[in-house]
Amino acid sequence: MSGVAVVGIQWGDEGKGKIVDWLSSRADVIVRFQGGHNAGHTLVIDGRVFKLNLLPSGVVRGGKLSIIGNGVVVDPWHLLNEIESIQKEGVKLTADDLVLADNAVLILPWHKDIDAAREQQAGDAQIGTTRRGIGPAYEDKVGRRAIRVADLADPAALDLKLDRLLAHHKPLRAGLNLPEPDGVQLKKDLLAIAPKILAYAQPVWERLDQAVRSDKRILFEGAQGVMLDVDHGTYPFVTSSNVVSGQAAAGSGVGPGAINYVLGLVKAYTTRVGGGPFPTEQDNDIGKRLGTAGHEFGTNTGRARRCGWFDAVMVRQACAVSGVTGLALTKLDVLDGFDEIRICTHYTLNDKRIDRFPSGMTDQANVKPVYETVEGWKGSTRGARSWSQLPGEAVKYVRRLEELVGKPVALLSTSPEREDVILMRDPFEK
Repeated sequence: MSGVAVVGIQWGDEGKGKIVDWLSSRADVIVRFQGGHNAGHTLVIDGRVFKLNLLPSGVVRGGKLSIIGNGVVVDPWHLLNEIESIQKEGVKLTADDLVLADNAVLILPWHKDIDAAREQQAGDAQIGTTRRGIGPAYEDKVGRRAIRVADLADPAALDLKLDRLLAHHKPLRAGLNLPEPDGVQLKKDLLAIAPKILAYAQPVWERLDQAVRSDKRILFEGAQGVMLDVDHGTYPFVTSSNVVSGQAAAGSGVGPGAINYVLGLVKAYTTRVGGGPFPTEQDNDIGKRLGTAGHEFGTNTGRARRCGWFDAVMVRQACAVSGVTGLALTKLDVLDGFDEIRICTHYTLNDKRIDRFPSGMTDQANVKPVYETVEGWKGSTRGARSWSQLPGEAVKYVRRLEELVGKPVALLSTSPEREDVILMRDPFEK
């Protein structure tokens, strides 16, 4: 059995959709293990563009089992819409193709209301949430009052769950000046979609246990990036779940021994959406150039991403806390044509050198990047599928990143197209 976990090693948007889709040709099972429909993956396949949120990126591959694990919070209405949308593109999904964990937590309309109201009231202290209810749903999960997929098959249990949920949400909504929640209407809405959702529901841990015992190749697909991890990221400007590779086991229902390789995804530069510290940000013409060349706009929100130089300090730390084995480097082609390129090698904080991203909010905001400058290249890297097709300076840049991060590049992506990949090491090969 080979298990590969794919995690973003920056602030998300590293190109996981394409890489997971590419790797899924080698996998038997593809599993989403955390996050919700705040995660946007864009796939470009034979000129067709697929924008996925909840569905694992492997759904566009025929003959693969795609799984939404228990660590994901699921908006059931969005899931059905996404299934319908992808079917219009010719990708048919049945219960043989897609499995939804029966113990996954549901995102409800109430969660979205709370998410939006809180962010609105925060004013200048907003953290940049997508307002899709992900955070409030995770809060209900750890508060032991959430409604889970399996509850849709048990109206009596649903009544008890809704009573408990109402006891919390009534005063919460009153404090946010939101209308009183209607539990009766919510139950009707949930039961109306229950048959369609339950058609995909199964004990995912059991399916994965069978896959492990049958020596299947399993691909664990993460969302967001390690620097948005609720524990290890730039708190409080983070997502509401654990993004690190260890969550691949907990969020899927397998033991850690099922994961043999951790592939960390990084862009050849750095981007971030929303608020929070960003030491290497270039709020200038360089940042605009990176954003334009890289088409840096959020898949879900359409918001322009903040852009900056590669931060080796941050990536090195994210690799350490996520146990990264090798890197997948994406968007190298965005750097084509730069006369010189800068790489952050360490920080200074209060005039002292620091080689880590600090945990304190004030320290995170005050670290200053220290750069080294390397020579750019005039040739094109776009669409390259072998090292020999890369300009010499581009090869040197990749090798320097490997040295600074301390991890080898296993895959190098040179365009959004599925097959434009240079393979150094197949993560599924032992």
